[in-house]
Amino acid sequence: MNIQTGTQSLNFFERLTKSSVWPAYVGCISAFMYAVFVRFYHAAGGTIGIPGEMKDPEAIHMGSYIAGVAILFCGLALIALIKPWSRIVPMNIPVGGRRIHPLLLLTPTLIGAAFLIAHGVSGIITRILLLVGFIELDFPGFIKIDVRELALWELMFYEPWFVFMGIMAGLTSAHYAQASQVKQTIFRLGTIFYLVIVLLLTALFVLSIIYDFVDKISF
Repeated sequence: MNIQTGTQSLNFFERLTKSSVWPAYVGCISAFMYAVFVRFYHAAGGTIGIPGEMKDPEAIHMGSYIAGVAILFCGLALIALIKPWSRIVPMNIPVGGRRIHPLLLLTPTLIGAAFLIAHGVSGIITRILLLVGFIELDFPGFIKIDVRELALWELMFYEPWFVFMGIMAGLTSAHYAQASQVKQTIFRLGTIFYLVIVLLLTALFVLSIIYDFVDKISF
Protein backbone atom coordinates (compact mmCIF):
# COMPACT_ATOMS: atom_id res chain seq x y z
CA MET A 1 0.00 0.00 0.00
CA ASN A 2 1.50 3.30 -1.14
CA ILE A 3 0.27 6.38 0.70
CA GLN A 4 1.73 9.73 -0.09
CA THR A 5 1.60 12.32 2.67
CA GLY A 6 3.19 15.63 3.51
CA THR A 7 5.98 16.74 1.20
CA GLN A 8 6.02 13.33 -0.54
CA SER A 9 2.84 14.27 -2.44
CA LEU A 10 4.33 17.51 -3.69
CA ASN A 11 5.88 17.85 -7.13
CA PHE A 12 9.38 19.25 -7.62
CA PHE A 13 8.25 22.86 -8.01
CA GLU A 14 6.09 22.68 -4.91
CA ARG A 15 8.85 21.13 -2.82
CA LEU A 16 11.32 23.73 -4.06
CA THR A 17 9.16 26.75 -3.35
CA LYS A 18 7.71 25.43 -0.07
CA SER A 19 11.08 25.29 1.65
CA SER A 20 13.05 27.97 -0.21
CA VAL A 21 13.29 31.55 0.94
CA TRP A 22 16.51 32.32 -0.94
CA PRO A 23 14.70 33.77 -4.01
CA ALA A 24 13.45 36.63 -1.81
CA TYR A 25 16.96 37.47 -0.61
CA VAL A 26 18.52 37.07 -4.05
CA GLY A 27 15.76 39.17 -5.58
CA CYS A 28 16.17 41.89 -2.95
CA ILE A 29 19.95 42.05 -3.51
CA SER A 30 19.42 42.13 -7.28
CA ALA A 31 16.87 44.93 -6.94
CA PHE A 32 19.20 46.94 -4.70
CA MET A 33 22.16 46.60 -7.07
CA TYR A 34 20.09 47.47 -10.16
CA ALA A 35 18.47 50.45 -8.45
CA VAL A 36 21.76 51.87 -7.15
CA PHE A 37 24.22 51.02 -9.93
CA VAL A 38 21.86 51.48 -12.89
CA ARG A 39 18.81 53.63 -12.13
CA PHE A 40 20.36 56.00 -9.58
CA TYR A 41 23.57 56.11 -11.63
CA HIS A 42 21.62 57.21 -14.69
CA ALA A 43 19.57 59.62 -12.55
CA ALA A 44 22.85 61.27 -11.53
CA GLY A 45 23.79 61.75 -15.17
CA GLY A 46 25.76 58.56 -15.84
CA THR A 47 25.96 57.60 -19.49
CA ILE A 48 27.32 54.04 -19.45
CA GLY A 49 24.65 51.86 -21.03
CA ILE A 50 23.00 54.80 -22.80
CA PRO A 51 24.77 55.08 -26.19
CA GLY A 52 23.12 58.21 -27.48
CA GLU A 53 21.95 61.78 -26.93
CA MET A 54 18.62 62.14 -25.16
CA LYS A 55 15.96 64.69 -26.13
CA ASP A 56 15.05 65.58 -22.53
CA PRO A 57 17.84 64.45 -20.17
CA GLU A 58 16.24 65.92 -17.05
CA ALA A 59 13.00 64.00 -17.61
CA ILE A 60 14.96 60.80 -18.21
CA HIS A 61 17.02 61.36 -15.07
CA MET A 62 13.90 61.91 -12.97
CA GLY A 63 12.30 58.84 -14.51
CA SER A 64 15.38 56.80 -13.60
CA TYR A 65 15.25 58.04 -10.03
CA ILE A 66 11.56 57.18 -9.64
CA ALA A 67 12.17 53.76 -11.20
CA GLY A 68 15.06 53.17 -8.78
CA VAL A 69 12.90 53.94 -5.76
CA ALA A 70 10.14 51.65 -7.08
CA ILE A 71 12.65 48.83 -7.66
CA LEU A 72 14.03 49.19 -4.13
CA PHE A 73 10.50 48.95 -2.77
CA CYS A 74 9.87 45.80 -4.81
CA GLY A 75 13.02 44.21 -3.43
CA LEU A 76 11.99 44.94 0.15
CA ALA A 77 8.49 43.62 -0.59
CA LEU A 78 10.00 40.23 -1.44
CA ILE A 79 11.65 40.07 1.97
CA ALA A 80 8.32 40.95 3.58
CA LEU A 81 6.64 37.98 1.89
CA ILE A 82 8.83 35.45 3.70
CA LYS A 83 8.22 36.94 7.14
CA PRO A 84 5.47 35.56 9.43
CA TRP A 85 3.91 39.02 9.85
CA SER A 86 3.01 39.04 6.14
CA ARG A 87 0.56 36.20 6.90
CA ILE A 88 -0.61 36.96 10.43
CA VAL A 89 -1.00 40.48 11.81
CA PRO A 90 1.52 40.92 14.70
CA MET A 91 0.03 40.73 18.19
CA ASN A 92 1.51 44.08 19.26
CA ILE A 93 -1.00 46.07 17.18
CA PRO A 94 -4.76 46.46 17.87
CA VAL A 95 -5.94 43.89 15.27
CA GLY A 96 -3.09 41.49 16.02
CA GLY A 97 -3.58 37.79 15.39
CA ARG A 98 -5.81 38.17 12.36
CA ARG A 99 -4.91 36.17 9.28
CA ILE A 100 -4.04 38.23 6.20
CA HIS A 101 -5.81 36.95 3.10
CA PRO A 102 -3.11 35.64 0.71
CA LEU A 103 -4.55 37.47 -2.31
CA LEU A 104 -3.99 40.82 -0.63
CA LEU A 105 -0.23 40.46 -1.12
CA LEU A 106 -0.10 37.82 -3.84
CA THR A 107 -2.09 39.85 -6.37
CA PRO A 108 0.29 42.85 -6.67
CA THR A 109 3.37 40.62 -6.43
CA LEU A 110 2.21 38.26 -9.17
CA ILE A 111 1.18 41.16 -11.40
CA GLY A 112 4.62 42.67 -10.95
CA ALA A 113 6.36 39.35 -11.63
CA ALA A 114 4.32 38.81 -14.79
CA PHE A 115 5.19 42.30 -16.02
CA LEU A 116 8.90 41.80 -15.32
CA ILE A 117 9.08 38.45 -17.11
CA ALA A 118 6.99 39.60 -20.08
CA HIS A 119 9.01 42.81 -20.34
CA GLY A 120 12.31 40.95 -20.30
CA VAL A 121 11.41 38.08 -22.61
CA SER A 122 9.71 40.36 -25.15
CA GLY A 123 12.72 42.69 -25.02
CA ILE A 124 15.13 39.82 -25.67
CA ILE A 125 13.04 38.52 -28.59
CA THR A 126 12.65 41.90 -30.27
CA ARG A 127 16.28 42.90 -29.79
CA ILE A 128 17.42 39.67 -31.40
CA LEU A 129 15.05 40.34 -34.32
CA LEU A 130 16.43 43.88 -34.53
CA LEU A 131 20.06 42.77 -34.55
CA VAL A 132 19.50 40.17 -37.28
CA GLY A 133 17.65 42.71 -39.42
CA PHE A 134 14.13 41.27 -39.29
CA ILE A 135 12.58 44.40 -37.76
CA GLU A 136 13.34 48.06 -37.17
CA LEU A 137 12.58 49.86 -33.92
CA ASP A 138 12.13 53.52 -33.13
CA PHE A 139 13.65 55.12 -30.03
CA PRO A 140 11.77 58.45 -29.75
CA GLY A 141 13.46 59.53 -26.53
CA PHE A 142 16.78 60.12 -28.31
CA ILE A 143 18.05 62.79 -30.68
CA LYS A 144 20.66 60.36 -31.94
CA ILE A 145 21.36 56.80 -30.90
CA ASP A 146 23.64 53.90 -31.72
CA VAL A 147 20.82 51.41 -32.22
CA ARG A 148 23.05 48.34 -32.38
CA GLU A 149 24.94 49.20 -29.20
CA LEU A 150 21.72 49.96 -27.31
CA ALA A 151 20.18 46.70 -28.52
CA LEU A 152 23.23 44.81 -27.29
CA TRP A 153 23.06 46.50 -23.88
CA GLU A 154 19.40 45.58 -23.61
CA LEU A 155 19.91 42.04 -24.87
CA MET A 156 22.91 41.23 -22.68
CA PHE A 157 22.09 43.20 -19.52
CA TYR A 158 18.82 45.09 -19.07
CA GLU A 159 16.27 42.57 -20.31
CA PRO A 160 17.87 39.51 -18.65
CA TRP A 161 17.67 41.41 -15.35
CA PHE A 162 13.92 41.84 -15.82
CA VAL A 163 13.50 38.11 -16.48
CA PHE A 164 15.66 37.15 -13.50
CA MET A 165 13.89 39.54 -11.15
CA GLY A 166 10.51 38.32 -12.35
CA ILE A 167 11.47 34.71 -11.71
CA MET A 168 12.68 35.55 -8.19
CA ALA A 169 9.41 37.36 -7.49
CA GLY A 170 7.42 34.44 -8.86
CA LEU A 171 9.28 31.89 -6.74
CA THR A 172 8.84 34.05 -3.65
CA SER A 173 5.11 34.34 -4.39
CA ALA A 174 4.87 30.55 -4.68
CA HIS A 175 6.56 30.17 -1.29
CA TYR A 176 4.20 32.72 0.25
CA ALA A 177 1.15 30.94 -1.18
CA GLN A 178 2.20 27.63 0.33
CA ALA A 179 3.21 29.20 3.64
CA SER A 180 -0.26 30.78 3.70
CA GLN A 181 -1.73 27.27 3.35
CA VAL A 182 -3.33 27.78 -0.04
CA LYS A 183 -4.94 24.47 -1.05
CA GLN A 184 -2.73 22.30 -3.22
CA THR A 185 -5.29 21.97 -6.02
CA ILE A 186 -5.79 25.73 -6.12
CA PHE A 187 -2.03 26.27 -6.07
CA ARG A 188 -1.48 23.91 -9.00
CA LEU A 189 -4.34 25.25 -11.11
CA GLY A 190 -3.31 28.79 -10.27
CA THR A 191 0.27 28.10 -11.35
CA ILE A 192 -0.85 26.76 -14.74
CA PHE A 193 -3.25 29.67 -15.23
CA TYR A 194 -0.56 32.15 -14.26
CA LEU A 195 1.97 30.71 -16.73
CA VAL A 196 -0.61 31.01 -19.51
CA ILE A 197 -1.23 34.65 -18.56
CA VAL A 198 2.51 35.38 -18.61
CA LEU A 199 2.82 33.75 -22.04
CA LEU A 200 -0.06 35.79 -23.45
CA LEU A 201 1.26 38.99 -21.88
CA THR A 202 4.69 38.34 -23.40
CA ALA A 203 3.12 37.86 -26.83
CA LEU A 204 1.21 41.12 -26.37
CA PHE A 205 4.41 42.96 -25.44
CA VAL A 206 6.25 41.55 -28.46
CA LEU A 207 3.48 42.69 -30.81
CA SER A 208 3.26 46.10 -29.13
CA ILE A 209 6.99 46.66 -29.59
CA ILE A 210 7.08 45.49 -33.21
CA TYR A 211 3.92 47.28 -34.35
CA ASP A 212 4.06 50.14 -31.83
CA PHE A 213 0.31 50.01 -31.13
CA VAL A 214 0.69 50.82 -27.43
CA ASP A 215 3.19 52.89 -25.51
CA LYS A 216 6.13 50.75 -24.41
CA ILE A 217 6.85 50.83 -20.66
CA SER A 218 10.51 50.72 -19.70
CA PHE A 219 12.59 51.30 -16.56
